[in-house]
Amino acid sequence: MGVKPAIGRKSNKNPPIFSHEFVIQNHADIVSCVVMVFLVGLMVQSTSPVASLFIGLHHNVSGTEPTRDVPKGEPFLYEAGWKDICAVFFYSQVCIVMHAILQEYFLDKISKKYHLSKSRLSALNESGQLVVFHLVTLLWGGDAILREGFIFNISYLWDGYPDHPMSFLLKLWWVVQAAYWVHTIPELYFQKVKKDEWAGRIRHAAAAFAFVAVAYGFKFQRVGVCLMVLHSLAEFIAHSYRLNTILRGEREDYLDKFLSVVNGAVFVTVRLCSLVLGVLTFYYGLSGVAPFLVRVAALSVLVSFQVFLMFNFITEAIKQRQEARQLALSKPKKEKKEKPKKEKVKKIPTDDSDLPEVDQNTNKTLRQRQAAVKAK
Repeated sequence: MGVKPAIGRKSNKNPPIFSHEFVIQNHADIVSCVVMVFLVGLMVQSTSPVASLFIGLHHNVSGTEPTRDVPKGEPFLYEAGWKDICAVFFYSQVCIVMHAILQEYFLDKISKKYHLSKSRLSALNESGQLVVFHLVTLLWGGDAILREGFIFNISYLWDGYPDHPMSFLLKLWWVVQAAYWVHTIPELYFQKVKKDEWAGRIRHAAAAFAFVAVAYGFKFQRVGVCLMVLHSLAEFIAHSYRLNTILRGEREDYLDKFLSVVNGAVFVTVRLCSLVLGVLTFYYGLSGVAPFLVRVAALSVLVSFQVFLMFNFITEAIKQRQEARQLALSKPKKEKKEKPKKEKVKKIPTDDSDLPEVDQNTNKTLRQRQAAVKAK
């Protein structure tokens, strides 16, 4: 799964072991070996407790953890705890392996087919990974919301706070969310991302991880999963629109116009729904249950984030419209080519010898009559 040499360059010797190039080319295989060590350790009795600390989910509140005394047919319920850090580390390694698979078998093939420039290739790799992640987040989180019944009874988002145990799938969803944003930091090195792009991507990953950590740690998992699913819907549409823009180049098509309209409509709708959900939960639902400062801080952060995203979206839309207008004005107008006037061709008198015999006699007769008339 290593990075293949560029076209036209032949690499006859492998890079030295433990060199930067060796680690970058074989990072997926190296991480896969680390994952296999944990899986094999789970099957060995002496190392099973340590391996299960990283692979399994802990802090079970539906029964005692060693014996799991749960009534038959009842699902396991979990809460947040310090052991989840180990699970986040393990699943971040799994995310690195999945990232490499998606990169090699899909994104690299697309880039070779379209012969993209370096800037567009970097954007393709970023949006290609994020569109898959947000699609998985949307489907998995949406399934959890339906199973938990949040969409049919919104009061479940705050009823019983702070005693909000999670099902197995919901807790695993939160662990994978944190693991994904952790794995994006080493991927900057593995994917050879330009240094000038590091700052923006690190800020993005840090902000997303902070939201996941705060919502998970302060037991806002129920409202958090709803907000994350809404945000992933907007991000999935936005990155799909960006991918279409990258691959189509300068050509305009109906799909681009359609995605542009859908992107704007979904973005605005998601921002409004997030604000309504946040005010309803933190201001009304958790009133008198959660500490006042916690509620105000959470609502302030949520509102500020939505306003920030909306401001950036409007600014970017105005910028794109101005660029499109300037591009249209800079193009030279096509001058209408005047059609050349057709010159009148004078008829050349034909010689009688070129005519058939019958026509020759007719012409002679006509000339004789004209001569007789003039003589009179």
